[in-house]
Amino acid sequence: MVVEQARIQYETAAAAIPQIESQIVTTESALSLLLGRNPGPMPRGKQLHELVMPAIPAGLPSELLERRPDILQAEQSLIAANAQIGAAKALYFPTISLTGAYGGASTNLSDLFRGPSNTWNYGSSIIGPIFTAGNIEGQVRGAEAGQRAAIITYEQTIQKAFADVENVLISSKKLGEQLSAELNKVASCKEYARLARLQYTGGYTPYLTVLYAEAQLFPSELSVVQTRSSKLVALVNIYKAMGGGWVLEAEKQTRTAAEKKN
Repeated sequence: MVVEQARIQYETAAAAIPQIESQIVTTESALSLLLGRNPGPMPRGKQLHELVMPAIPAGLPSELLERRPDILQAEQSLIAANAQIGAAKALYFPTISLTGAYGGASTNLSDLFRGPSNTWNYGSSIIGPIFTAGNIEGQVRGAEAGQRAAIITYEQTIQKAFADVENVLISSKKLGEQLSAELNKVASCKEYARLARLQYTGGYTPYLTVLYAEAQLFPSELSVVQTRSSKLVALVNIYKAMGGGWVLEAEKQTRTAAEKKN
């Protein structure tokens, strides 16, 4: 029975390996495409537990969010909506020839106004309708409604940006707390497995105790790796939520603080 239980633990670990290897290949292919390379293995650097995550400094300015693509898009949509209002209102002013021969009032102008001769020349002929049964007014109102919608979208985009930053910062903090607890759990499981093996060697406990201890250790170690990976992903999400470049800002503030101390 002991042999079979040991075999179960072995096969459980062996079954997890192909899934992890498949995930490695998928991730390497995605990284290769991101770097403009053909899919293939990536050169190895530091181990996962050796990676040092940069600290997130306090006092990062909210102006960092201005570089987010969604905010830039909403801003340009608002600018375009304002321009559409001006274009719609411009339809109220038809382009006609104000002067005729020898600087006198043109026929087009005399049809619109009564008065002395004008001397300006804005064009050669009328190119826009004067009366459109409210069509121009409708276009202006539509453009103004589009502008109000663009303002609301812009405001909502900014609110979402701040919410994104708050969410990813909290997520990163909580993942750090989770990782710390899981590392403590792994340390306890390793000590438990060590003591169980010592007791088994000394003849105080059966080998089932060793198997049980090691069965506790393996999933705990996997959980640490997954949480550490999630912590790194959270760091990427922070960079994304802040519009990129916050690492440079962090380095700048670090240098400034160091100079003040000196």
